[in-house]
Amino acid sequence: MKKDDSAFLQAALDEAKRAAKEDEVPVGAVLVHEGKIVATGRNARERLQSPISHAEIHALEAGAKKLGSWRLEDCVLYVTLEPCPMCLAACQQARVSRVVYGAKDPKGGAISLGYALHEDGRTNHRFAVDYVEEPECGGILTAFFRGRRNSVKE
Repeated sequence: MKKDDSAFLQAALDEAKRAAKEDEVPVGAVLVHEGKIVATGRNARERLQSPISHAEIHALEAGAKKLGSWRLEDCVLYVTLEPCPMCLAACQQARVSRVVYGAKDPKGGAISLGYALHEDGRTNHRFAVDYVEEPECGGILTAFFRGRRNSVKE
């Protein structure tokens, strides 16, 4: 873990909280360049009715626009939940230098499912992916889905 990882995961968690207020699955992401947040993203699948409206996608797209390049080689993406295969592939395509996530996703996370695209020697870009356990990242998801289940029972 690097010294700023927790602070940037907290910023991603702020985005996840915004998503929860919008009744979206609470996942948030921040893109960091040269030690500063240059873009944020949060899940918006329900609001936009888009299957690809994941937090990571929004942060990568906003960061590319802000930095004026789709090549995000000097950027680190912080995300509250382990990226799915689509989002990990987007990080590979964006050429990020590192991804850090705060909660594992055994049913949907790329690494948990064995899709280690970030270190696949057959690809033209490899990058670091680090899990930094941040209990609040998993806790917000647990609370969100518990609330959903309870509202269905009522």
